[in-house]
Amino acid sequence: MKRVLTAFAAAAMAAAPALAQDNFPPAPPVGTPKPFKLPASDTYTLANGMQVTLVPWGIAPKTVVALRVAAGSLNDGDQTWISALTGEMMKEGAGGKSSGDIATAAASMGGDLNVVPTTFGTTIVMNVLSEHAGQAVALVSDVAQRPDFPSGELARVKANLDRQLSVALSSPGPRANVALARAYYGADNPYGRTIPTQAQLDSYTIEQVKAFHAANFGAKRAHLYVAGRFDAAAVKAAIEKSFGGWAAGPAPLDLPPHPRAGPQLILVDRPGAPQSTIRIAFPAGLAGSQGDIPLRVSNALLGGSFSSRITKNIREDKGYTYSPGSSIGFNPYNALWTFQADVTSAHTGDSLKEVFGEIRKLQGSAPDNEEAAGMRTYMAGIFVFQNSTAPALVGTLATRDMLGLPADWLDNYVPAVLAVTPQQMSDTAKATLPLDKATIVVVGDLKTVEPQLKALPELANVPAQTVTVP
Repeated sequence: MKRVLTAFAAAAMAAAPALAQDNFPPAPPVGTPKPFKLPASDTYTLANGMQVTLVPWGIAPKTVVALRVAAGSLNDGDQTWISALTGEMMKEGAGGKSSGDIATAAASMGGDLNVVPTTFGTTIVMNVLSEHAGQAVALVSDVAQRPDFPSGELARVKANLDRQLSVALSSPGPRANVALARAYYGADNPYGRTIPTQAQLDSYTIEQVKAFHAANFGAKRAHLYVAGRFDAAAVKAAIEKSFGGWAAGPAPLDLPPHPRAGPQLILVDRPGAPQSTIRIAFPAGLAGSQGDIPLRVSNALLGGSFSSRITKNIREDKGYTYSPGSSIGFNPYNALWTFQADVTSAHTGDSLKEVFGEIRKLQGSAPDNEEAAGMRTYMAGIFVFQNSTAPALVGTLATRDMLGLPADWLDNYVPAVLAVTPQQMSDTAKATLPLDKATIVVVGDLKTVEPQLKALPELANVPAQTVTVP
């Protein structure tokens, strides 16, 4: 019986390709991308300068309440990660409530509360059942304005951050990111100071945490977003009650970076590593500038999507890497196009050669209409999909406002993407990705990797700088 079953299984497997080919019709054509229309919203400013945006939207009985305060790592000065420590401590108690009380209150509303410090700000966010929207506003207000900063919790919170720092620096990816930030912005620039030493982090006191909060959190730096289903009148009343008395505080920090132009080749030794971690970076145009949308589409074609040219080349065809990719990081003052990949050590030079070749290919000739249309459709479709939930929409709105983009930018995004021509993709690659101006970081086994890099014509005249990232 066993032999019969085995034979039957083998026959079925052999027949599967034929059955699949005979029984399945060709895939239907891709339809026209749907436009994105920002739901009707209400934006206003409280007397103390705090901005509010209300977006009644959706059918699920959920509401997102997100307060973004322009107080992040750029405000750290030379106290690197003091903003992160402050954000973590804000969750430990506020308005007389302990961390357990805060968690219980959030859970009773059908959600939780999180504090997320980033480079440009700190976000306090809840996603709750709609009937509790006003209560969520009040709880977010307590955490933002009246953190208790219990000193007894400081050692534990710092220990958690210590572990996060240690884990990050044990991986080549974060080390490459640290090296790139230092090389591009300068180690003494707030944009380049991305990690503290463990001793520095351990030295911070509760007084320093309180001082950071007092100096950086205020209504003039705050924007509250409420999206989903909610009673607008009740939420407005809750906002006025909870935030109307918040002190205005300082205006948002104005701190443009002063990046260093390439070419630069930065090496970090990782003896015996079986892989090399690569970063290639070029300055890009500001968000909302004339070349912004064409660069986004060009990036998707080149390395920013799973079907991109670089992915097909060094992942599918060559097998040098598993998950390469490129992206564009925007901030209010500049933007950075970055390629990243973990490649086999023996093929580090080969991988860079192929990436350089794909950049040159796009610079030298426009893609055909079918490939260009595919990338436009992908970019338009993924934008609509990514903004299909209230939390995602709030994130997009906060990014729009942080970058200073016009109110109709989101509505215009899909038409702008669909209007990008193949020639614009090629021209954008020429303008944005000059190979003789790249900043390149390689973390790997330098005795294996460095000879490969020196053999590349693009790097022949670029002096390599070996640096240490703890």
